[in-house]
Amino acid sequence: MGDSLHTVTTLPTARQSGCPFDPPTELIDARRHGPISRYTHPGGRPGWLITGYDLVRSVLADSRFSSRKELLNVGDFEVPPAPPGEFLLMDEPQHMRYRKPLMGKFTVRRMRQLTERIEQITTECLDAMEKAGPPADLVTAFAKPIPAIIICELLGVPYEDRGSFQEQIDAFLGGETSEEELIAAYTATRQYLAELVAAKRANPTDDVLSDLTDSDLTDEELRGMGLILLAAGFDTTANMLALGTFALLQNPAQLAALRADPALADRAVEELLRYLSVAKTFMRTALVDVELGGQTIKAGTTVVLSYNTANRDPERFADPHVLDLRRQDGGHLAFGHGIHQCLGQQLARVEMRVAFPALVNRFPTLRLAVPAEEVPLRPESADIYGVKSLPVTWDV
Repeated sequence: MGDSLHTVTTLPTARQSGCPFDPPTELIDARRHGPISRYTHPGGRPGWLITGYDLVRSVLADSRFSSRKELLNVGDFEVPPAPPGEFLLMDEPQHMRYRKPLMGKFTVRRMRQLTERIEQITTECLDAMEKAGPPADLVTAFAKPIPAIIICELLGVPYEDRGSFQEQIDAFLGGETSEEELIAAYTATRQYLAELVAAKRANPTDDVLSDLTDSDLTDEELRGMGLILLAAGFDTTANMLALGTFALLQNPAQLAALRADPALADRAVEELLRYLSVAKTFMRTALVDVELGGQTIKAGTTVVLSYNTANRDPERFADPHVLDLRRQDGGHLAFGHGIHQCLGQQLARVEMRVAFPALVNRFPTLRLAVPAEEVPLRPESADIYGVKSLPVTWDV
């Protein structure tokens, strides 16, 4: 560890050529210098970059650090508060007002009850892949449909709307559209959710949104909550399924271990979550002066939390840059920690526990259809890391 405090002037985003699963080299280097670095936000405001596991975890559990969007101090401009219902960017008590009604909908028991439906959807996707024959784009054939169908069913999106709805979500979460296109897709999705909430109030059905209409939440709040559930329930899992398959194909010994031992699925999912950390960074703002890692974080300063380096911290994980499906040292931060820990984490786990083994066992000869370096990666501007497509093939 270096003697002087490390400084990072811009948040590095580019991954090293040929290492699509590893955090940017500069971030790993920052962690080598210590768990906390000085950092300058793109808008010029001084901040801090937290790369160490213990410090990231402690900030996430510390109520002296705020999630409120309007407190972000990253430049010479005002940031508006989060819209009603979008509780990820709120503190207590507003945060829990929205989260609490959802907590009973995403329990371990409820998600396990969904297992049979997830197995059915997964089988249908694999049947369609097999029928069409190789090659296939695993993103469109497998990784996106499974979580998309499940989240649409949970929200009660009518079957006939699901295709166009998924396209809208892709447009504003994929990080590849122009600002105008992104705003248009975001606006269209919010408008659709507003219409969906109104429909559920008029004719409730058996889904999460209908259940929530029987509360004191307004239509605008329900629309915001629906948007959060969509982003969390679809985009993250879709990218984990595609990027996770890519990682397994690049680690044939680990892939063989999963294929040979179905009981390894639970541990494999946790290790892939740690190793890939598709939700890369989050931000928190200090409400008061806080001593952290031997430094004073001044009130009003925004810190960047690097999940991907925290989950590769050698002081927490042995051989952190190695994918090891039999790893014993769990406790990753891929779903966050504290009051904002991902509400849908159990759903994501069940989807991955079903999907990964089903895929690798249905297609024993599954392999990339292009060289690994030609697999197109999502732009680093996307909030969630992943691949744009994953061309695969197999022996018929």
